[in-house]
Amino acid sequence: MIPDDQSAGRQRLPSMSDPARVVGETFRDSEPAFPDTPQAPPGAPNVVLVLLDDVGFGQPSTFGGPVAMPALDALAATGLRYNRFHTTAMCSPTRAALLSGRNHHLAASGGCPEFATGFAGYDSYWPAEAGSLAQVLRLNGYSTAALGKWHNTPEWEVGPSGPFDRWPTGLGFEHFYGFMGADCNQWEPTLYRNTTLVDPPATPEDGYHLDKDLADEAIDWVKQQRSVSPERPFFLYWAPGTAHAPLHAPTAWIERFRGKFEEGWDALRQETFDRQVAMGVVPPDAKLTARPEEIEPWNSLSPKRQKLFARYMETFAGAVAHFDAQFDRFLEMLQEIGERDNTLIVFIAGDNGPAAEGSPEGRFNKWAALNGLPEDIDEIMSRMDEIGGPTSYPNYPVGWAWAGSTPFQWFKLIASHLGGTRNGMVVSWPERIGEPGIREHFSHVVDIMPTILDAVGIAVPSEVYGVPQRELSGRSLMASVDGAEQVDTVPRRQYFEILGNRGIYEDGWMASTRHGQLPWEFFGENEPFDKDRWELYHLADDFSQSQNLAEKNGQRLEAMKRVWRLEAETNNVLPLDDRFVPRLSLDHKPYPGLGRERFVYHGRVLGVPEPQAPQVKGRSHSITVRLVHDRLDAGLLVSAGGRFAGYALFIVDGSLVYVHNVVGREVFEVVSTSLPIGDLELAMLFTTDEPVPGSGGTVELVCDGVRVGRQHLTSTVPYRYSYGETFNVGRDNGSPVSERYEVPFPYSGALRRVEIAILSGLGSDQLRAEAMQRDVIEREMQ
Repeated sequence: MIPDDQSAGRQRLPSMSDPARVVGETFRDSEPAFPDTPQAPPGAPNVVLVLLDDVGFGQPSTFGGPVAMPALDALAATGLRYNRFHTTAMCSPTRAALLSGRNHHLAASGGCPEFATGFAGYDSYWPAEAGSLAQVLRLNGYSTAALGKWHNTPEWEVGPSGPFDRWPTGLGFEHFYGFMGADCNQWEPTLYRNTTLVDPPATPEDGYHLDKDLADEAIDWVKQQRSVSPERPFFLYWAPGTAHAPLHAPTAWIERFRGKFEEGWDALRQETFDRQVAMGVVPPDAKLTARPEEIEPWNSLSPKRQKLFARYMETFAGAVAHFDAQFDRFLEMLQEIGERDNTLIVFIAGDNGPAAEGSPEGRFNKWAALNGLPEDIDEIMSRMDEIGGPTSYPNYPVGWAWAGSTPFQWFKLIASHLGGTRNGMVVSWPERIGEPGIREHFSHVVDIMPTILDAVGIAVPSEVYGVPQRELSGRSLMASVDGAEQVDTVPRRQYFEILGNRGIYEDGWMASTRHGQLPWEFFGENEPFDKDRWELYHLADDFSQSQNLAEKNGQRLEAMKRVWRLEAETNNVLPLDDRFVPRLSLDHKPYPGLGRERFVYHGRVLGVPEPQAPQVKGRSHSITVRLVHDRLDAGLLVSAGGRFAGYALFIVDGSLVYVHNVVGREVFEVVSTSLPIGDLELAMLFTTDEPVPGSGGTVELVCDGVRVGRQHLTSTVPYRYSYGETFNVGRDNGSPVSERYEVPFPYSGALRRVEIAILSGLGSDQLRAEAMQRDVIEREMQ
């Protein structure tokens, strides 16, 4: 669509003309006028942008994969499939590029917010000169909403005190409902409505699942927009957590795939490739790339492992298929209200390649891996039917990720190779698209914003809220939407970089270098960058990036390496940083409270992200609570994390209880004697054995200066409890740390004050002296 005169003139947003008012002495000799509000171009389509999480090119049936997605298949049957569409190989960078139209480093998202460092390409502060697609559409007359995963706010700004200008509602979305962060428990999510923490509308026992909830929200929101403001088109950004770990799906959906993956990942990859070629989404001359030596062949696994690993894949497939059914409900609603034909739907089947963080063995609780702790396969086998349900937090083995990237090499995080960056995309617009088909030219996630603005008829603004705008990195794909024209004739260059994995595409050629540890190797060290070996591929003739031409075309390879360097300097990619765990450290980020040793909470406080909470891991500390206790009073006092790792201090059955949950492997419970009635000062003192992550230590429970419970813990959670579960005072949310209570479990008495103090600086001698003093007090009281 060519921008009309009105929209083409909106180079500076917001654009509101001064009304032609006449102001006299009184209203009788005055002429009123209201400011004009922006209107979308006549006939502008509704826009729905769907982004799946951690789904690979070779997984949806729409692109030859084994996971049946009839709704997406139907969308493609009357629309377009893009089989050379690219993402960045990591979630937050892809999302920033998608919604800003700028390369991910230009949007300050060279990694996820958890990996943020103090450099322009990596600090996770969404720059004002990269105005979002939602801002531009809203300021041109659209209703806007974001649902699902939002992982583009600095982690230190997620919480009840904000600031909120880099939340969805600060970046152009009038409505947000979903979760903030990398992943989410689909059964018991930590949810926000706009910027307020809210409870899910139901429980797992009631049949609650987040994907169904998000679909209900999408349907209700669209119906409301069309009912109240039918003249305004809408923009809906729908980003489910599916299929990022944890792989959660209703049992009935998992059972649909029972026995479908028993032949293993080698056979699945070949079957997928054969379907892809037959469907035409992969050219007939493409080569199926070989299995990396780091991945075991399926037939080398024991029958026990094969059975367990197949169950993980059944769960993944059930989760994806279940989301597709929810999406189908949404499509039916659009048809019923008469909005389907003039709705442009862009469905991107994955924000990166399939996830390989699940290790060669898979994980029943992925927080075991992220804390460097092993899992026992025999125990998991005894709980295999729980995989995918509320008591699991699973991720599948890397072999399935490799199969899911068919026919390419590698997977998520490996930005140098297509297994990490090639994702299937479907574009549907019944009113505009005539002949359905496959589009085979190079395209990239930065192309989506210019494509949508082009389709709507809105000019790319030069200024948003007074800030001059950086040029878009992508280009419109509308020429290919309108016909089979291939835009490869126009020179195209695109760089890739994640965690030191690097690549450069230029006019059909791609130079690549895989760098450093593999995605499941969290704690290793990498070789220096100058030892990296570059590869060269002619993607115009080699769809699957299978034939390394570096030795035959050394001169071209050297030229492309120089091009990569130029793009890196232009796009804020430098300095290269291949660290994994060290970048997760809080020490180099501006977290509130970092360095504080005392935290005081005045009554109930909810939804504090773990990095903003008191950092007690590996450190002696105390929790002191002042409250009023009646014999019937019970409830949560303090918690951090949830069922899969964390700690909680609460009152139940008249006793003070402290629980420390070490990723479900060990759950330590310290219970006091019966508490008296009245105004009490309760305390939990943890004295660490060693000031190191994961160290054991001694827990003491104290009531009004008298010890009422004591126990030694042999270990604690070393690194992190969760991405989504939060720190709470007076009430819990998400999943419970202990099965002795049910969320939200608010304390029913008067909670006056909670103080948490880091005691490591006092020294072990003083802590022992304080403990001895409590022994004396206890004996005297007896």
